[in-house]
Amino acid sequence: MKTALTIAGSDSSGGAGIQADIKTMTMNGVYAMSAITALTAQNTLGVTGIFEVPPQFLAQQIDAVFQDIRPDAVKIGMVSSSSLIRTIAGRLRAHEAENLVVDPVMVATSGARLMEAEAISTLTRELLPMAALLTPNIPEAEVLSGQAIRSQADMQAAAEKISRAYGCAVLCKGGHSLSDANDLLYIDGHCQWFRGRRIDNPNTHGTGCTLSSAIAANLAKGFPLDQAVSRAKAYISGALEAMLDLGQGSGPMNHAFALTGLFAQEAGEP
Repeated sequence: MKTALTIAGSDSSGGAGIQADIKTMTMNGVYAMSAITALTAQNTLGVTGIFEVPPQFLAQQIDAVFQDIRPDAVKIGMVSSSSLIRTIAGRLRAHEAENLVVDPVMVATSGARLMEAEAISTLTRELLPMAALLTPNIPEAEVLSGQAIRSQADMQAAAEKISRAYGCAVLCKGGHSLSDANDLLYIDGHCQWFRGRRIDNPNTHGTGCTLSSAIAANLAKGFPLDQAVSRAKAYISGALEAMLDLGQGSGPMNHAFALTGLFAQEAGEP
């Protein structure tokens, strides 16, 4: 069985972060492992508390995984401090990690900054050049490229600029300020559009975590990057189309929409 490691924060309500990553990786056929960067107290209505782990302990988690069950791919989610970013980069460099997918969580859907300028600078200097793929949304791509994105042509220009700056592939995710669900993959000087359709589901908590984890899982299984992205988009569409409705705010998707069999049965089912 192929393996994947997620390095991210914990979401106590289970819709995003480590919990979403593990569900996604499991449903996409790989053995999921984790190194937790922070504990959060959150639900579908918002975050009420964050407790970061010490850098030394994060390093111990990463080392413990690599020294025993080496991951075939690594996904990195939200890391808010420079010290943790440097720790991750240092340990992954020491272990020569492969198939690194970085979801550069810097800007919330609302437009609020989730990382301080110093942490963003550390991220771009230490971690992004190590990545095989970056998966920024529109606001994050604007930060990384230093330009406004108002059209698909802007997406292409920004993706090319980011790719050249950090020497990696870029999946610029549509939505946000654009009225479509089309994503652009820029790799080795070439652009490939992945056309999507908007699914009328207000419960989209954890979509970015889920997409990047599904891509990492498929890279771990040996799929080329374009196929890994295509398969990941199909998975997230299925999770949204399942129309799970939990919580009072923007709820989670049904990561287990394709789960069938004896152990998925509910009480009273034949």
